[in-house]
Amino acid sequence: MKYTPHPYQEYAAQRIVESPKVGLFLDMGLGKTVITLSAVSELLARSMVNKVLVIAPLRVAESTWSTEATKWQHTRHLTVSKILGDKPHRVKALEAPADLYIINRENTGWIADYYGKRWPFDMVVIDELSSFKSYSSQRFKRLKSVLPHIRRIVGLTGTPAPNGLLDLWPQVYLLDEGERLGRYVTHYRNEYFTPDKMNRQTGIVYSWALKPGAGEDIHAAISDLCVSMSAEDYLTLPPRIDRVVNVELPPKAQRQYAQLEKELLLPLAQSDIEAGSAAILAGKLLQMANGAVYDENRAVQEIHAAKLDALTDIAEAANGNPLLAFYTFKHDAQRIAKHLTAAGYPVSVLKGDQDIQRWNRGEIPVLLVHPASAGHGLNLQAGGHTVVWFGLPWSLELYEQGNGRIHRQGQEKPVVVYHLASIGTIDEVVMVALEGKASRQAALLAAVKAKFTQSSKTA
Repeated sequence: MKYTPHPYQEYAAQRIVESPKVGLFLDMGLGKTVITLSAVSELLARSMVNKVLVIAPLRVAESTWSTEATKWQHTRHLTVSKILGDKPHRVKALEAPADLYIINRENTGWIADYYGKRWPFDMVVIDELSSFKSYSSQRFKRLKSVLPHIRRIVGLTGTPAPNGLLDLWPQVYLLDEGERLGRYVTHYRNEYFTPDKMNRQTGIVYSWALKPGAGEDIHAAISDLCVSMSAEDYLTLPPRIDRVVNVELPPKAQRQYAQLEKELLLPLAQSDIEAGSAAILAGKLLQMANGAVYDENRAVQEIHAAKLDALTDIAEAANGNPLLAFYTFKHDAQRIAKHLTAAGYPVSVLKGDQDIQRWNRGEIPVLLVHPASAGHGLNLQAGGHTVVWFGLPWSLELYEQGNGRIHRQGQEKPVVVYHLASIGTIDEVVMVALEGKASRQAALLAAVKAKFTQSSKTA
């Protein structure tokens, strides 16, 4: 296929060629992969780089980069070696001659340790840069250790700060080794943030708030290093219609939910609510809102089928149009598959590239996807235009990336996004958090704190 780039794509590719280190913060659907491949092709042709490593999410490493490279006439000559699988396969792939070497991000530490000071890649592309937002993660630390051996580095992401600007420091550090936002995260926090929610007794800080004007200062500090582009500024996408389907629980299920909520909250009465306990509580309540919950023996206890019935109604109303349904817990997927199949709507669970191809060919009526499995780089817009969130995620990044698999360049029909929200449950809190683009942990703690206060008063 002949590649006719948009002006913004030409500009972004040229920035990669001209800038040894650059972050491309491009919205989903703007073509980050083909932009980068175009730049890499030019850099290799001009002998400006010799060996290129791409670090990507597993599913993207498996298919997206090689598929995109062979798709376009001007990049079809590029040879790709995938450093995937067990150690012998990874080593064999490293020894194969190629232009691009693709590795999944989980093996970042392995390849850094494998080469050490013998690091051979003079150019590294990080796709998805936001997956390195934790400065304490091993993948960040190990990649940091080989930065002195990397002459060119490109960071690609559509969501650089899904939970707030605190996430930016590790990502920008990988691009400039601390030149703009400081060499240490403590310096970055002290410069631009102030403690927000914290345990006064232990001094543990759960969340940080920006100082007045700090956001503008951070943006200015990285403006020469990073390119930010929004899809709405460059593409004309079909409209996206968001709909909330309020699900009413049966009376018995309502009582069971209230009992579980009270029993989990009251033991916290003698101590502060910390992130760990809040996450456990929220997880149990989200499961209950969806209709089933794991007990202490990890057995699944089914509570209600209200959301399953609502999903079946959507499938019926879709009148043959495929549904992309996101689930949160494993038992959700099992229950959905059983329920919809019995109702005459065959279900497939996304497991690999073959499922993606079948979906895009229109061969799958209902595709079940965990948002973490389809968060980055997957093109699903050819297979349908209806999204259903059976369970809602706290992560704004997963939510936006999930919707972006269908609402992106190439989509020809209006996209409808359904949110199944059980009335009077934590689902409603998550919806508010997502709408307000609140950070996951801050919203989680605030939600649990509010529930805790209400329960304490009624105890």
